[in-house]
Amino acid sequence: MMINEFSRTEMLIGTEGMNKLKNSTVAVFGVGGVGSHAVEALARCGVGRLILVDNDTVSLTNINRQSIALHSTMGQFKTRVMKDKIADICPGTQVITFEEFVLPDNIESLFERMKHQMGQGSSVDYILDAIDTVTAKLALAGFAASHAVPVIASMGTGNKLDASAFEVADITKTSMCPLARVMRRELSKRGIRHLKVVYSKEEAISPTGWEAEAAALGKRQIPGSSAFVPGTAGLILAGEVVRDIASGAPEI
Repeated sequence: MMINEFSRTEMLIGTEGMNKLKNSTVAVFGVGGVGSHAVEALARCGVGRLILVDNDTVSLTNINRQSIALHSTMGQFKTRVMKDKIADICPGTQVITFEEFVLPDNIESLFERMKHQMGQGSSVDYILDAIDTVTAKLALAGFAASHAVPVIASMGTGNKLDASAFEVADITKTSMCPLARVMRRELSKRGIRHLKVVYSKEEAISPTGWEAEAAALGKRQIPGSSAFVPGTAGLILAGEVVRDIASGAPEI
């Protein structure tokens, strides 16, 4: 075994597993508190191509939890900051970015543009959903179901402090999480019976002192967050993707 940046991972999953990761494409939607940590872990595990989708820029309040949020990166697109970071972790990883918002009416065209940028015969091997909005999450789940692409989705991580409370489960087996409850109902309406998710059974904490920020942003409420809860969810998501791809048997 050659010594390189992935040698220690190869000790665990073998040369064949590493080759599967190197030849895989993972599309990550959302490069925030959950997604930025997931993307970084995927890059450090040797995933050969990463497609990053997020229309947001780094802001001051992102610094407490997002791996790409620094005073020096404020105002920059999260996808592009992440791309620069990956280039420093693994220069051989191809990174394609889309700075746009996911909607039901653009999901098909977005994946078509991905295929165009990847080149003839290429496709997305796995979808990682780290988006906050229900509409976008449902669009991704629907696309994955109709095109037989493996997908894993993050449920709610805001207003929580217990990073040990996360579980990996089918959406039908979730409890306590308000976002998972909404997703279960809406997926059922659409005839989608299964979705692999990372969720927490921790009861949400009622945040305090959010009124000024909410007013400034024109939002009804701002969730509290920490450095360790969304990051933990992101690492769990990445771990599931890596094991699924390396084993050659991802769940669909």
